[in-house]
Amino acid sequence: MTQFSELGLAEPVLRALAQEGYDAPTPIQAQSIPSLLEGKDLLGIAQTGTGKTAAFALPILDRLSKTEGRTPKGACRVLVLAPTRELAAQIGDSFRAYGRFLNVRVAVVVGGVAHGPQIKAITPGIEVLVATPGRLLDHVDSGKLTLKHVDVVVLDEADHMLDLGFLPPIKRIIKMLPRDRQNLFFSATMPTQIGQLAGDMLSDPVKVSVTPVATTQERVDQSVYLIERTRKRQLLAELLDNPVFKRTLVFTRTKRGADRVARHLEANKISAAAIHGNKSQNQRERALNAFKDGQIGVLVATDIAARGIDVDGVTHVVNFELPNVPESYVHRIGRTARGGASGTAIAFCDEEERGLLRDIEKTTRQSIPVIDRRDAEAAAEQEAQSAEAREANRGRRANGGGQARSQGRGQGRGPNGQARGNGRGNGNGNAGRGQGGNGRRDGEANRAAAGNRPERSNDRPVRQSSQRRDGEGNANAAQAEVSPALEKSRSRYKGGIKSGPANGRGNGPAGNAGSSDGRKRPVKRVDSDGNRRDRAQGDNSISSGLSFMGSTEERRAKGNGGNGARNAKPQGKRGGANRNRNPRGPQSGGQPGGGGRNTSSNNQRRRDRA
Repeated sequence: MTQFSELGLAEPVLRALAQEGYDAPTPIQAQSIPSLLEGKDLLGIAQTGTGKTAAFALPILDRLSKTEGRTPKGACRVLVLAPTRELAAQIGDSFRAYGRFLNVRVAVVVGGVAHGPQIKAITPGIEVLVATPGRLLDHVDSGKLTLKHVDVVVLDEADHMLDLGFLPPIKRIIKMLPRDRQNLFFSATMPTQIGQLAGDMLSDPVKVSVTPVATTQERVDQSVYLIERTRKRQLLAELLDNPVFKRTLVFTRTKRGADRVARHLEANKISAAAIHGNKSQNQRERALNAFKDGQIGVLVATDIAARGIDVDGVTHVVNFELPNVPESYVHRIGRTARGGASGTAIAFCDEEERGLLRDIEKTTRQSIPVIDRRDAEAAAEQEAQSAEAREANRGRRANGGGQARSQGRGQGRGPNGQARGNGRGNGNGNAGRGQGGNGRRDGEANRAAAGNRPERSNDRPVRQSSQRRDGEGNANAAQAEVSPALEKSRSRYKGGIKSGPANGRGNGPAGNAGSSDGRKRPVKRVDSDGNRRDRAQGDNSISSGLSFMGSTEERRAKGNGGNGARNAKPQGKRGGANRNRNPRGPQSGGQPGGGGRNTSSNNQRRRDRA
């Protein structure tokens, strides 16, 4: 079929196509429209720019032209789900253009704008509703919209819609739809696992694939510029100074990167604007309309603009940063060479993006021409580093890795170094390890016999602990063999505590019970008058910093220092209402810390002063 008139579409639809200037269908349209007119489910795979929107919009409008009855209030007949706001707006414009001669109401429901106008549009009931999943669920949850009357559901860019981020809302929406419906899936790329999931949701679908998965347009002239990351913006401004770049799309990986590139171009007197997820819907629409109208020549965007933005006359697409997902590269360069025209796609690649470039070439099954714009010194250095890395990898694979490392480790280690190297160098068996162990013990024995230093043995800590528990005689004998420098280092203060002899833990004779501990400084204990008293006479167990206060009994009897007379009894609140009026006596005083008055104690104090 080479004409739309041969497909069996309704006359109002053919008249709208003629007014738009379309006569012949594209391959995806020619294969999809007949099956959709029969009411079958469809899974369509085609490149961007091949007319997927018209492939499902035309048969849907034909079906609506033959449907009698009015749509109930707060309901819709056709539901089209799109991943981005821009794509949803584009699909809505296509339905309005192709259905201009039909009494079909179309509404677009997306996030980023007020709910009021959208509720006003869907309340009377509409035939075609184009929406993003999040805002659609908002209206359903609020009770303003029902999905019980949907006859056709369309998922455009199905691979993106059914990805991890969109899968839960999609499943929830599908459960709300009636079982007797027609399902349409369209996408430019369809990974295997996403295709399986879509196949489970479709009922006996017809699969239409006009091109291999993840292939690029043949009319797009592709090239890659090797450039340092810090010089990308300079190269971009240099290329855009060429008058050939009339209408250019520049794609970045991050939102902040898009803003930086747009500001750099504006500083170089190149009209540019940026659109990304942090921009409001009005800002994105103004920037996109200015780009369509030719007011600005460069539009900097993230991957949100790579999903279905149909702008006529895009001459160049520049991948300022390569995408992490190879399929996104296909969507990006699909913005040019649309409708049978030709275009140019340029990609900037730094040293860190070489792996992404290889993934893209592997996915698209083609080799992209490379243009080296790196600095000569930097290019030579990178090539040298790459050559060294390749040579090192080749050497490790040739030598087997473990044998070379084991042999190099055993060289130059004295008597036991050779034995250890031989034992480990023979590599992988138990016999090699045993030889290394024997050589290690032989080398240590030779060193001990030569008198270089005492023999190392595993039971050395046991001997040290036994010497520490012995009496003074054994401790002195052990100290006699130690050098003066070592003894000096052992006698230093460590953390404020001086180390004592081997029996410093109190294991010596009973007569030394009053001597210093060896692990703790002796405490000087004094009574409240400042006289030093014997350790056995007092029972004070507090630290030496508070020992001048005396024992607990002394402080209770005399008080702290010279304030014994004042603090002997419980303190009451000075000037309080309970001053000496408690019938239980002075022991029940007032609140603690006050200093309540007592007549007898005051009189005694006056007599003492006299």
